[in-house]
Amino acid sequence: MRNRRVMEPIVSITENVKESKSLEQCLNNLPMERIIKQGDRVVITPNWVKAKQPNTGTVVGPDTLDKLIKIIKKYKPQEIIVATGSGGDATDVVMQYVGYDKVIKDNNVKFIDLNYGPYIELELNHNIPAKTKMNELYNNMDVLMSFTQLKMHEEATMSAGLKNIALGWPPAEIHGFPKKDLGIHEDLHNFIVAMAEKFPIDLTIISADKAMIGTGPSDGKAVDTPGLIIAGTDPVACDTVGARLLGFLPQAVHYLYEAYKRGIGEAELKNVQLKGVTLADAENIFTTRAYDYTVSLDSNGIKGFHGNK
Repeated sequence: MRNRRVMEPIVSITENVKESKSLEQCLNNLPMERIIKQGDRVVITPNWVKAKQPNTGTVVGPDTLDKLIKIIKKYKPQEIIVATGSGGDATDVVMQYVGYDKVIKDNNVKFIDLNYGPYIELELNHNIPAKTKMNELYNNMDVLMSFTQLKMHEEATMSAGLKNIALGWPPAEIHGFPKKDLGIHEDLHNFIVAMAEKFPIDLTIISADKAMIGTGPSDGKAVDTPGLIIAGTDPVACDTVGARLLGFLPQAVHYLYEAYKRGIGEAELKNVQLKGVTLADAENIFTTRAYDYTVSLDSNGIKGFHGNK
């Protein structure tokens, strides 16, 4: 399997009243010219899990998706494809309900519903399922981007960049709605890791602008944190930063720690180039909005894996 375009773990955190402006600032802190080359086939997989409005924290904002597409176009890719497969409602229902169809049409980019074929068969380093059908787009992309909301999750502990790909790509035509028929959820954490081994994510974007706490993926409480965005070159590092906002060190999220141990990415944040808003400040911003109380895991310096002794 190919490597990510940029193997160094670089994570940017930004905050702006307008989410789309924050995204632009966030990506300006990253080596985008190394992530996207002229002539690339760029695939964006957004979180469209269910037909709910973005202010619920369930799905990504269409204005921010529009901004992301416009930023990518500056690097002259051959093609931009928005590709995902919703697990809660039919993908086309989510598209039309939220208004993503207009963003795709206005930007003249391609859309592929990953819930359907044509398929290839993908072997996984996992027991149930040990293999799965996957849209043939898998073999026809140069750059993969995961764009999602930050959420607590009733089974996965948290949902961010890694889980977005792991659950967005398996086809509901094969796995059923909500993709539980063939056993993905029997060992969900290790399935996410097995998918991460097969899907190098070149750019991870996690919005905490409308994050979800309490429970997810769609029934929790939305946290209004205007324009707080995490983005980076290493999906494990990005998810680790997202986990911090929710109060979790890496071992609290099994798939995150397992992905680190398998060498998929960096979960030791002391080894990550952190840019923009400091980690402690991001934790303060988020927790104040979420709980009306400041909770910062890293207020006295970036913690290691085991936190306080």
